[in-house]
Amino acid sequence: MFSSLRDKSVLVTGSSSGIGLGIARQFAIQGARVVITARNADKIETVAADMRADGLQVQGLATDVAESTCVSSLMRTLEKLHGGLDVLCCNAGIFPSSALESLTEADWDRVLATNAKGTFLCVQAALPLLRRAEYGRVILTSSITGPVTGSPGWVHYGASKAAQLGFMRTAAIELAKDGITVNAVLPGNIITEGFLDMDAEYQAGVAASIPAKRLGTRRFSR
Repeated sequence: MFSSLRDKSVLVTGSSSGIGLGIARQFAIQGARVVITARNADKIETVAADMRADGLQVQGLATDVAESTCVSSLMRTLEKLHGGLDVLCCNAGIFPSSALESLTEADWDRVLATNAKGTFLCVQAALPLLRRAEYGRVILTSSITGPVTGSPGWVHYGASKAAQLGFMRTAAIELAKDGITVNAVLPGNIITEGFLDMDAEYQAGVAASIPAKRLGTRRFSR
């Protein structure tokens, strides 16, 4: 049964732009109290201030989800701000392009640390707060790249997104007894800042590969 999101506590990681910003804004529009995070402190606070200017309940916190100490600090601060957590959206992700033959170990580790380990660290650290909510909700932003298809230059990204789904399936089983659900969404290419940074040839090729011949867009309900 659908219930109102008004005054629910929501955390969205990686939400200073792109899909994460869209997720955060939609929750806030529905009346949730939202915390948004990114590594760049100035950027995340600017985005949060813009949303507050629209009358939305949003706080921005600088966080690196790949660092356990940062994640632990984030959860402590969120508890002080909201008193708890109802919904965790693990959206933080990076996608630097590199062909397999030239991919460095450091770049592999960096992508897996943010996209896969970051998911694990955030969910684990949030468990006490989600259990207290008695119905905690966890939503992971995975991708079609990795679990469903592949794309040249993103072998490390695809591996990280497939890893998220493996994590999701077992975490969902373990946490069901606590009333916590764990699900994932698998977006295709959405027109966001990151996609627009790609060259025009890549953008056109992606659009041509879609049966409807058009890309997804980030839209707000108000």
